[in-house]
Amino acid sequence: MIFTVLLVVILVLTALPVISVAVSSILASWHGCMLHEGYSNPCMIAGADRGDMLYTMFVMGWLMLISLPFGMAALMVWTVATMIAVIRARRKADFA
Repeated sequence: MIFTVLLVVILVLTALPVISVAVSSILASWHGCMLHEGYSNPCMIAGADRGDMLYTMFVMGWLMLISLPFGMAALMVWTVATMIAVIRARRKADFA
């Protein structure tokens, strides 16, 4: 069970920058706003200017340059730890 929780945590933390870019792009598209990494543009959502928030969410995509390599490394460590746990559990079951 703990290995499943760790896998979900690794995958979610690794994908957060990509999710942020996707959500900001979808919101900007739905509301007819221009969104790019150069500077923030005004975007009225629910009666307030959310351009700065969308810009920040969009630029957070650059964090994937860090999160993807660390996520891949964590996934490799998780895989090795899972294999070791399975091997130990099988050996323990064989001796019992």
